Amino acid sequence: MRIGVAATAPLGADVLERLAARHEIAFVLTRPDAPQGRGRKVAPPPAKEAAERLGIAVHQPEKPELPEAVERVVVCAYGLYIPPRLLEQSLFLNVHPSLLPRWRGAAPVERAILAGDEETGVTIHETVAELDAGPIAAQESFAIGAADAGEVFVRAGEVAARLLADVLADPQFAPQVGESTYAEKITPADRELDLSDPLDAWRRIRALSPHIGARADLNGRPATIWSAHLDDGKLVPDVVQPAGRTRMSYDEFVRGLR
Repeated sequence: MRIGVAATAPLGADVLERLAARHEIAFVLTRPDAPQGRGRKVAPPPAKEAAERLGIAVHQPEKPELPEAVERVVVCAYGLYIPPRLLEQSLFLNVHPSLLPRWRGAAPVERAILAGDEETGVTIHETVAELDAGPIAAQESFAIGAADAGEVFVRAGEVAARLLADVLADPQFAPQVGESTYAEKITPADRELDLSDPLDAWRRIRALSPHIGARADLNGRPATIWSAHLDDGKLVPDVVQPAGRTRMSYDEFVRGLR
């Protein structure tokens, strides 16, 4: 089956590569190149880089358009609203890294970890006009444990590819059941750690690693904490990044203070 893929972020790139091993990908829709990183240099999105490695045609319209007719379009971490007129042209299947209807919206992995959820998962559902509200074709849960967001995204990519293999050809849909919650975008305030609340700080560090980073003052110096663990209820940083410096172990950071 020739399918289209709409993807932008690393999760979308991961799912694209896994799909390409099983299916002919007609095209990839992704967002335009944009400034990234501290230097704000214009760079391609991860899904574009993956598509070019795979030799797949890439389209980067400001507003989504289908460059050709296909039976299915898999949407994963695309980041643009798909208008109803496009939804009438093909069956759009969205890969969402949560157990819908919990954590509809922009940051489901981060919000699940921040909330202390014991499990999350992947939902394959039909894309409809309302955000992440379409009927479900497949869903699978897995434990979060002590994983950070990066580890959850990797697991989600693996699960998504397997679920899509089962439902792409002939999806059977069931309505979402239960109360919905919304995963708002991560804001600067979400990055600030309260070190007097070790459990919340540990969750926040994991939720924002390795892609965003949680911040605090350590021994009077502003720093991003990329990983940490709890020891007898106390937060112990493992990898930190002082302002203006590269990442280092917490032991290196302490030695530098001395």
